[in-house]
Amino acid sequence: MQLDDYSDNGSKKYKLVPRITISENTSEVFCVKFSPDGKFIAAGCGDGAIRVFNSQNGALAYNLQGGSNVALPTTAIRFRPVTVTTRTKNVFIASNAAGAVQHWHMTSGKCLHSLEDEGNQVYAMDYNSEGSKFVTAGKDTAIRVYDEATKSLLLTMKGGSGYSIKSAPGHSNRIFSCKVLADEENLILSGGWDNTVQLWDIRIGYAVRSIFGPHICGDSLDIVGKEVLTGSWRPDKQLELWDFESGNKVADIPWSASPSASSPSCMLYAAQFSKEGQAQFIAAGGSGANEAKVFDHSRGNAVVGTVTGLARGVFALDFAPDCAKIAIAGGDASIRILDIVNRE
Repeated sequence: MQLDDYSDNGSKKYKLVPRITISENTSEVFCVKFSPDGKFIAAGCGDGAIRVFNSQNGALAYNLQGGSNVALPTTAIRFRPVTVTTRTKNVFIASNAAGAVQHWHMTSGKCLHSLEDEGNQVYAMDYNSEGSKFVTAGKDTAIRVYDEATKSLLLTMKGGSGYSIKSAPGHSNRIFSCKVLADEENLILSGGWDNTVQLWDIRIGYAVRSIFGPHICGDSLDIVGKEVLTGSWRPDKQLELWDFESGNKVADIPWSASPSASSPSCMLYAAQFSKEGQAQFIAAGGSGANEAKVFDHSRGNAVVGTVTGLARGVFALDFAPDCAKIAIAGGDASIRILDIVNRE
């Protein structure tokens, strides 16, 4: 791994500092998530393994599910939000390419519940901010909403087939990312292979608005306030900002200040706003150039730093809840945790 510092032409306020590299995974890492308190980081791997590491020193804390050469990949992980009414903490959901969604209790290592969407492959999940509902999406192009307490299916939303005026909008290909809006929990954003982002309304049961253009191939869709972030798996215009209300593009965030025809482009699998609620930072990473970048969104998207020189692509990343750290993982089976440090 190499770390490019952009002190001359990038962010003059922040920089990335490597903390630890976790290399204990037996297969590529498809998803990483910090726990709500930031003390742990959960990882899902291509061999089905689910492991939890100490985010301070990288030590393996909990080995919840071992990997196997016949298992299908663990595709997504989401921690259940902790609220004043939460009885059991340290719970997260994990999905896999066999269509299963499992509830895990991290500290005891127990699988609390498992449901299977037979014939489907689940690639994306999210909780509402209260942790009372969770959403799944994947291969069959449907959005499913579940009750967290009973684990029962509340609603399935899917676009109608065909192109007639009576056809309901929706996705025509696999969904790889979905987000429940924090300030309006009846609304869900989703994106996938069909070059659209759809906005779904639980109250009426179908998509009510579309954004056309983003080619979403991983967890590369996010929203803070009225600003939507998309990361596309393509060689140009891969990192974009959109206005939530109008669906219009607000800006392209250039990946390279001086792109070279001889250098490979970075096609994005992952993109995310930082979690303090103000979208101070943006992080993204992918394959091709096999790198990840952090941008200071509060200062004109100046580059904070670039993680480069990786042997394989970046498939997943996650900001810590306090935005002081970021985890980057991917095809080389390693998780890299870096500090976001104030230069001053």
